[in-house]
Amino acid sequence: MSDALTHFENKLQHETDASDLYAAQRAGDAVIVVDVRSRDAWDQGHIVGAHHIPYREIASRAASEIDPTARVVVYCWSPGCNAGAKGAAEFARLGYDVREMIGGYEYWVREGYPTEGAMGPLPRMFDPLVMWVRPEA
Repeated sequence: MSDALTHFENKLQHETDASDLYAAQRAGDAVIVVDVRSRDAWDQGHIVGAHHIPYREIASRAASEIDPTARVVVYCWSPGCNAGAKGAAEFARLGYDVREMIGGYEYWVREGYPTEGAMGPLPRMFDPLVMWVRPEA
């Protein structure tokens, strides 16, 4: 097997993206989404149905809050944030089947998927720079 093929197959075993996660949720796949950002970030907005465990608290909280046999997807702010990788490493260290959602919360929002904040549901937006947007009739 070529180095490139090995690299990309390994990468896909440990990452997902907003589109694939949303499709998995809609299909009813058993996946637990964990937001690893701060409380202020969580309150500002997060993926509907996500759990909130800041990455620094995963080691002390995960076993009591997340089924150890669950498939877990973690996310942070954006491609410029490495808290998702730190959170994924903590879950992996604890033996979880974990993936990091590349693009983070930023790309979830830009692709128009459901979000909510401390005050309830947030408006959905669709960014034509990251996805195809159907023209209005």
